[in-house]
Parts: sequence; C-alpha cells; structure tokens
Amino acid sequence: MIRITKSIISIFLLLSCFTTVVRAADFKPLPQWMKTAVFYQIYPQSFKDTNGDGIGDIQGIIEKLDYVKWLGCNVIWLNPCFESAFQDAGYDVINFYKVAHRYGTNDDLKRLFDEAHKRKMKVCLDLVAGHTSIESSWFKASQKNEKNAYSDRYIWTNDSTIKPEKFVSGKFERNGTYMKNFFDCQPALNYGYGQPDPKCPWEEPVTAEGPQSTRKELMNIMDYWMEMGCDGFRVDMAGSLVKKDPDLKETTNLWAEIRTHFQDKFPEGILLAEWGKPQQAIKVGFMMDFIIHLRNSGYDTMFFNKTGTYRRDTCYFDIKGNGSPDFFIKNLTTQLCAAGNDGYICIPTANHDFQRPCCGERNTVPQLKTVMTFLMNLPGIPLVYYGDEIGMRFIDGLPNKEGSQLTKGNRAGSRTPMQWDSSDNAGFSSGNNSSLYLPIDPSASRPTVEQEKKDPSSLLLFTKELIALRGKYAALGNRGEIKFLQSKDNQYPLIYERRLGKEAFIIVINPSGKDVSVSLDYDRVVQKVFPVLNSSKHKIIDYKNKQLKISAEPLSYGIFQIY
Repeated sequence: MIRITKSIISIFLLLSCFTTVVRAADFKPLPQWMKTAVFYQIYPQSFKDTNGDGIGDIQGIIEKLDYVKWLGCNVIWLNPCFESAFQDAGYDVINFYKVAHRYGTNDDLKRLFDEAHKRKMKVCLDLVAGHTSIESSWFKASQKNEKNAYSDRYIWTNDSTIKPEKFVSGKFERNGTYMKNFFDCQPALNYGYGQPDPKCPWEEPVTAEGPQSTRKELMNIMDYWMEMGCDGFRVDMAGSLVKKDPDLKETTNLWAEIRTHFQDKFPEGILLAEWGKPQQAIKVGFMMDFIIHLRNSGYDTMFFNKTGTYRRDTCYFDIKGNGSPDFFIKNLTTQLCAAGNDGYICIPTANHDFQRPCCGERNTVPQLKTVMTFLMNLPGIPLVYYGDEIGMRFIDGLPNKEGSQLTKGNRAGSRTPMQWDSSDNAGFSSGNNSSLYLPIDPSASRPTVEQEKKDPSSLLLFTKELIALRGKYAALGNRGEIKFLQSKDNQYPLIYERRLGKEAFIIVINPSGKDVSVSLDYDRVVQKVFPVLNSSKHKIIDYKNKQLKISAEPLSYGIFQIY
C-alpha cells in the first residue's frame, strides 16, 4: 500500500507539471516585433526637463524620441509615471489611472504613445501590480471599520496586537495590522495565498472575494492604458503577488488568466516580468524576464565592483583580470534552455536599482567598450539604461532621494540627470526641485550626448554601431544561439560563438589590463575569419588544424565572422 500510494502521488505530481506546460503552450504566439526589439529604459524624473521645474517630464521624452530611434532602440520602458507620494520614486502609487502632475497629464502620455508609433517605436509602462501607496484612496477605505469594497483589497490581520513579519501597525479605525511589500509606505494588495494557514484568518485563498476583485482591477488598469495606446507592461515584483505559493501553482494560474485576457484584447502587446529567473517567469506566462542582480543570477559576478549600490571585491569586467565568468555562463545557459522559444531573456546595461557600468575603477571608454561589446552581443532582447550609452557614471555618496537608500546601498547614484549638454548642466539646473537628483558637478569631466555625437571614438557612436550590427546580422540578434568556448583554465579572454543557420561569429573580449593568449579546440571547419569589429590593429584570431589561437591585448574586443 505504501508503494502504491507513492506511485499515485508521483503520477499526480507528473500530471500537475504536465498541465502547467500544456497551459503555457496554449498561449497565443509572442508578438513578432519582439524578434528585433531593442529596449531603452527611461527614468522619467531624470531624463529631460522642459518646463524648468528641475524634474523630467513626458514632453521631454517626446522631444528625445528621435534621439532614441537614432541610437537604434525601438522600444521604450518608462519607470512609473502614475500619481504617487514619491516615497519610493513612483513605486508607491496613489492612482493607477492618472499620470503624476510632475510629469504632465494623461493626454501628454497619450501623445507620447502616438508620437512613438509615428516613428515605429513602442512604449511600455511600469506596472506596480503588488502594492499601492498608503495615500491611495483604496488603502484609506480599507482602514475603515465598516465593511466596504476595499476592506479585503489589502492583507489585514484581525487584531492590532498580531504583527507577523512584514506587517505594519498604526492608528487605524479597523482593528488590525497590514502587510507591506517593501517599504512601510507600500501596503501589499491582496491576491490571496497559495497555501493559506487556517490558523491565520487573514490568509485568504485566491478564490476569495478580495483577491478576485484585486486581479480584476489589475486587468482593468492594463486595459485602460492599452486602449490609450500603450504597448505593454513591465510588471514590478511580478512573482510576489500571490503569497505563500512555493510551487507557483496559483501564481501560474494568475498570470495565465491575465495573459490570456491581455492577448485576447491586445495580441501585439507584451508582458515583461521583474522576476530575475526567466525559467519561472516565462513558464507562468510572461514574454520576457530580466537576468539582473536578483536570485543569484551571476550578473553581480560579471559587473559589480567595490563601488555602487551592491558591492563586491572582484568581478569579471575589471582591469585586474581576476574574475570568473563561470557562474554567469552556467546560469545564462540554463535560463536560455528553459525559455526556449516561449519567451525572451533580457540582460540590461543597468537599471534604476543598481549601479551603472561606469562605476568605481571601471571608468574609462576602453573599459566600457568591453562591457558594451558583451551586453550588445548576447541572445535575448538588449536594453540600454538611459545614459549608459554615453558612459554616465554611478555617483557615490549622494543623499537619500525618494526612497533611494536601501540597507545595502543607495540607488540615487544611478538616477542622476541625463547629460544632454554641458551648457545647461544636463537640463536640470533650474527650478525649485533641481535638487531632486543632484546635478553632477559642472567642473567635473563628464560626457554629454552632444559631445559624443561629434567624437568618432566615443562610447555613444560605438554603442550605436553595436546595435546596428544586431540588426544587420541575424546570428548576433535576439534569436541567435550562443556557445561559450573558453575553458575553466582560461578565464580571460571571454570567447563565445553566436550562430543562426549558416551565419556564425566569434566574439572575443578581454576586459583585463593584461595581454592574454590561448589556444582552443574548435570542431567547425573555418575557411575565413573576417573582422566585423576589431579594437586591435593586430590579428586576434588565427585558425589552424581545428584550433583557434587567440591573442588579445588589454581592454580589447572583436567580432569576427567565420566562414
């Protein structure tokens, strides 16, 4: 009987897994335009100020659409632009249906959608699905004693003396404490619990009235902006909506329902996850997920040095040349395998939550060109965080601004004003709010867009060239395959192959300050090696007798087409 029981359980688990896979396979196809998508992330308050109040605005984004298109990016992702208390830079939303006054109006955002579409570009909004601001009218209504439509939209204990982990107490009409998602000012919306504990009556099942109303409201919010002209959403903390859901069963059900609803109405729209683990995010229904600093991805081992929001003693892209790419390569390979053709990964240059490539001792154009060569020549959808294309640096030691300070570090250093033109101190020198994000010291040496457009050796023109190569060669594009070639005995240089059909390239990147030479077995027949992009005047690759001989100078890079 014990064996029979175990067998039955095993079969049941297998069928459960099979059901999830079938459900994922039944999703409508991904939008075709994702095959050639190149993202540009804009932090609205720091991008371009047009009214002199010291804060970026939607009009500023409209004015710079041609620049983003010129760079080669065709999709924009905006950090939250809804009405907010700005205790967490817009991630504490007061009203999901209204643009924050500092940025403009709903009509301004609609005009941004329209202007982007005229240029064959797309705009994705940031959707803070898991929580609101404590200033939200929904949360204020939920605090009341009498039962109302919002009483169960948040997660409240039934006694103010009960305060589990992540619950916040205060002076409320109702007798209870509320659950937060991140900061205390961000009460968690109630999507229910995957495995509710009967001893905790506030842990409602996902089928309860409150969680069901919350998910319907989320779909209403998405419909509202999509009908206005939005092209999709990046969903904040996407995997955390349903609580206590270790097997992701109810999380999968939630996003499967949302994706089906979404694609039925907007088949060209996209859903992107802030999850940090594509093998999970894509399985539950997202079309793209980021490999970033979350979930032990290896991103930090490649880029994080001794300066920044998150710090390490060593990383691979360091002139000292004592890092290792092994952990990152292993995770990337796993995630690409798991995603298959069901979705895309995205490895951004940086974002609003962690440091830029130009950070600490990695602060010269040759160093940054090695980073950009790598990030713009990976499979998946590339993303340029505003300013990284000109080498804007992470500014250490800034004060806490709108919740930028975390326990481990300050995010403000990655949120400084876009450096358009030094003559106006990046366009953020005037207005009562000019100290929102401190302008960089005008006496300091710093690149600007206008300067770099005129410099043939600039990082800006180099990044533009890399993006153009992705569009020219399918093997270097979003669906091109990747195979890393170096062994554990040869950590430097980084050598990998990009291939699609008969088209093939070898990329060589040496971010160290040392000359490195290695010989590798290469089982493909090579008749010719053509340098598409080469930082060295010398021959980096030589092929003889099924061996690649690589000789890479310090801070060198090359993209070589092989025939």
